[in-house]
Amino acid sequence: MVDVQMGEAETFAFQAEINQLLSLIINTFYSNKEIFLRELISNSSDALDKIRFESLTDKSKLDAQPELFIRLVPDKTNNTLSIIDSGIGMTKADLVNNLGTIARSGTKEFMEALQAGADVSMIGQFGVGFYSAYLVAERVVVTTKHNDDEQYVWESQAGGSFTTTEKEVSDDEDDEPKKEKEGDIEEVDEEKESKSKKKKIKEVSHEWQLINKQKPIWLRKPEEITREEYASFYKSLTNDWEDHLAVKHFSVEGQLEFQGYSFCAEESSI
Repeated sequence: MVDVQMGEAETFAFQAEINQLLSLIINTFYSNKEIFLRELISNSSDALDKIRFESLTDKSKLDAQPELFIRLVPDKTNNTLSIIDSGIGMTKADLVNNLGTIARSGTKEFMEALQAGADVSMIGQFGVGFYSAYLVAERVVVTTKHNDDEQYVWESQAGGSFTTTEKEVSDDEDDEPKKEKEGDIEEVDEEKESKSKKKKIKEVSHEWQLINKQKPIWLRKPEEITREEYASFYKSLTNDWEDHLAVKHFSVEGQLEFQGYSFCAEESSI
């Protein structure tokens, strides 16, 4: 069992263009709302890439969580879906800037494209894929921890503002053994002066089902990889909907060992 100490929430206004984008997403009907899942998993994948890259020069970056993963946790009872990753995380400044107060360069362009009849599935190409969560959710919560900062919770119902709250988690050695696991959250203490809440949370266990059992193509020999696998890898890197025209797979061995891929697109993007 763990103790959770929540600090006082700070409220921020969304940047004007982001607020307009959210209004457009929420108040317009889209048939392919499931694209939100692709976008959020893509964001998690990017977070894993970043922490993996930093760990190449500083192995301590992975001390807190050596395993790199993305997990999906559906909860039918509470009608929620949690997407959990062990990526690089965000600082408080990252949360405030990246998820609300600083518009991405593609925000305005994407809104113009939507109003002109473009498919909402293009949202990731404009760098604002996170907001696709509001295609299916009334409330979005982001809980994150960066190695250089405390743990924070970002929350918004898209009503023009969002909040950030510091979340302190500590083990309670005097509580019941961890083998007794429940999903209930019990509020055990409230300090009115500091406006912070302390909760005891019994841990919840899950039986994970591994989806991507296949070995990554960069760890396999060229003759073991099909064209379909190359195509899937190419599309995940480029957001291109079309298959590649050709690919060159090469490897270098010596003081440094690596594999490389050179893809030729079907059409020029220029």
